[in-house]
Amino acid sequence: MNTKVDSLDQRLSERIRLEREARGWSLSELSERSGVSRAMIHKVERGDSSPTATLLAKLAGAFGLTMSTLIARAEMSQGRLSRRQDQAVWRDPQTGYLRRHVSPMSDLPLELVEVELPAGAEVPIPASAYALHRRWIWVTAGRLTFVEGLETHTLGIGDCLELGPPEDCVFRNVGGETCIYAVVLLRTG
Repeated sequence: MNTKVDSLDQRLSERIRLEREARGWSLSELSERSGVSRAMIHKVERGDSSPTATLLAKLAGAFGLTMSTLIARAEMSQGRLSRRQDQAVWRDPQTGYLRRHVSPMSDLPLELVEVELPAGAEVPIPASAYALHRRWIWVTAGRLTFVEGLETHTLGIGDCLELGPPEDCVFRNVGGETCIYAVVLLRTG
């Protein structure tokens, strides 16, 4: 496994603890706000368990952050230029989903993320991860089945979808090849 991804998991554990403590929240309060068990949060903060994409989305939503912002804060990249080799990369230990924070850290309300979703992978993301954000998904390779609440969208290369109001979502790759897509996030709150 990529050592940069492994070291990012360690920094994510620390960042989650720092975000919780900065808000003066106990483990129990973060658990209530995120819907993640207190025991699991404790394991992640200690570095005993690698967080999944769904878990990170729930925690980020509780903090009022996007998952990419939480990951980028753990990476702490600075400056106007974000070189590929320096971008925050995180791999979901459960699905193999690879998330790359492409845009430089900035005070602008826009973020750009690239995702590689392996063939057969499925990643559910709760509605709380979408609060206070507008999002677009742009497929650059493969096919993506995106379930948004009760609506299912099938996206191919070049297709771009603007997400509606926050709903529980599922990113699904039912194809035989990796799907690569960009997520553009605009903070509105």
